[in-house]
Amino acid sequence: QVQLVESGGGLVQPGASLRLSCTASGRTFSSGTMAWFRQAPGKEREVVAAIRLGENSSHYRDAVKGRFTISRNNARNTVFLQMNSLKPEDTAVYYCAATNSRLIVSRLWHGENYDYWGQGTQVTVSS
Repeated sequence: QVQLVESGGGLVQPGASLRLSCTASGRTFSSGTMAWFRQAPGKEREVVAAIRLGENSSHYRDAVKGRFTISRNNARNTVFLQMNSLKPEDTAVYYCAATNSRLIVSRLWHGENYDYWGQGTQVTVSS
């Protein structure tokens, strides 16, 4: 049984940093795709960043480019999301998602293309 477990969320002030972790168990996603989504109250879920593991290529939504970095540690089957210069509009529940498929870029942004999901971790940015 595949499980994704997120950690690292919390309450921070604007301008601060957080690093989220997502550890997969039950299988190794060495050549698939993993992503971080977020959902704020009253808003639709959206992709924040995605990484195609086989080629280690990363992709970001415009709102977080230059501030967020997605990376992986294959040995630990873990994907990270380093979030710098956090803003109040980054407040949301952040979810890790994974699929064994190497998604083409146009499919990275849609949740229905991912097969496995974590339970989510809350990130709150407030002064």
